[in-house]
Amino acid sequence: MIIDSHTHIGKFPLFNVESSADSLISVMDEWKISTSITFSLPNRLTLEGVRKFPDRFVGLVWINPHKGQKAIEEIDLAITEWGFKGIKMHPLIDSYLVDQEIVYPIMDLAKKHRVPVLFHCGHPPWSLPWHFANLADVYPDVTIIMGHMGHGHIVYVNGAIDVASAHENIILETSGMPMHSKIKEAAERVGVNRVIFGSDSPFGHPSFEMQKVKVSGLNRDQVDLILGENTKTIFKL
Repeated sequence: MIIDSHTHIGKFPLFNVESSADSLISVMDEWKISTSITFSLPNRLTLEGVRKFPDRFVGLVWINPHKGQKAIEEIDLAITEWGFKGIKMHPLIDSYLVDQEIVYPIMDLAKKHRVPVLFHCGHPPWSLPWHFANLADVYPDVTIIMGHMGHGHIVYVNGAIDVASAHENIILETSGMPMHSKIKEAAERVGVNRVIFGSDSPFGHPSFEMQKVKVSGLNRDQVDLILGENTKTIFKL
């Protein structure tokens, strides 16, 4: 069983990429991915995809904390009525620090609904690993997923592993992080149950993102955990 923990539906003109629900399903079928955790803007685009392919997509609600009460209402709607399984936040795009108090109301709702929060991680100044340490200290009962586990900078990748190793509620997601060897290091230092595979489709592709996990030096059982079983457990699928 392979579950992709990080995918998108929609058009992203800044990056000149796009993905529809149907095209994402085609990629999933080609690479034998049973389920994708997906999110988009607007959130109703995710809802359309989830309703069209309810056995293949699991939705996260993408939230900008600057929207205040509207963001709170959108989370409640998505989780209680739409059946979404978590929250997605992008500090780089929406311009806030991970550990700013503006994030706290979102984390309070994540705690209330008992759902994970997946953050984009790895771009200064907004989403550096050490900010996640501060947030995890304030919200030790909320599962925090560091998308990209530091991304492409070795200092941030090392920082992400350091921070996760010191905080049991932090999960590391592998997409966009180029070093296969760091996946094994993360599994050994943080725990293999707290590392999950993501493709970041359509910005990345499961063909090479899965291969990073497979050639990381971990055994078959550990690879299976990262490619699917851990995500199944974290999102209660």
